[in-house]
Amino acid sequence: MSDSFKAACRVSSYGSSMLIDARLDVIGLVVADMATSLAFYRRLGLDLSAEADEQPHVEVTVPGGLRLAFDSEEVIRSFAPDWQPPDRAGRVSLAFRVDGPQDVDAAYAELVGAGYHGERVPWDAFWGQRYAVLHDPHGNTVDLFAPLDGG
Repeated sequence: MSDSFKAACRVSSYGSSMLIDARLDVIGLVVADMATSLAFYRRLGLDLSAEADEQPHVEVTVPGGLRLAFDSEEVIRSFAPDWQPPDRAGRVSLAFRVDGPQDVDAAYAELVGAGYHGERVPWDAFWGQRYAVLHDPHGNTVDLFAPLDGG
């Protein structure tokens, strides 16, 4: 357990249950091909060096301080030898906000035009956002969105 997690993890009581005072710090993705994955996320504006393509573990800090980590399947198998990748997309998605509704359409068109899988073309969602859904090279859901009202 990292020291930063230990420092943020304090237990307090709430009724009959215990609450852990923790903060989300890293979202991790397991990838079969690091270079292919990083190329996709570079198109979404993440600052990932070319040298990272050859690394088994890569992290990038996004605005707000959250880190996105990429681990090769080999890294996962180094501590979980029987691990197998899921045979279909998982239940987690990463949502990237863009400046405006037209930018959702443009980003979706650019990524699909570059060969990435478009799952749902942009639409005006009932919750007040322009929204689109893609998959990254390993089947993870990636959403693009912007408020319809400019806010």
